[in-house]
Amino acid sequence: METPKILIVEDETLVALDIQCTLENLGYCVPAVVSSGEESIKKASEIHPDLVLMDIKLSGDMDGITAAEQIYNRFRIPVVYLTAYADDKILEGMRRIKFFGYISKPFDERDLQKMIERVLGQNGYKFIN
Repeated sequence: METPKILIVEDETLVALDIQCTLENLGYCVPAVVSSGEESIKKASEIHPDLVLMDIKLSGDMDGITAAEQIYNRFRIPVVYLTAYADDKILEGMRRIKFFGYISKPFDERDLQKMIERVLGQNGYKFIN
């Protein structure tokens, strides 16, 4: 079976590189890392990832919630939020689309892997150990 492709959407370069390194060490493919909501939609249409890890606060005019909503509605790609800002207002905004989950930053590698496997498993991806 093909290695799951995960698109990272994070506007802090060092954080994005850390997430990419973590995912690659866990055996995932990271075909792209982008920093804005607009870029995330364009890249999702090009590479068709299995999952998007989306920060909520991004560079540019579009926040992560709006970008996630468009990605899910257009391509049916599940989105997991990565955020340091999980207050009630943000949680309510995340519920505008099918809610797949979120990981608080800083995150634990095992929690991130469990969340990814849960979401991908719910969307038909089969893991072989």
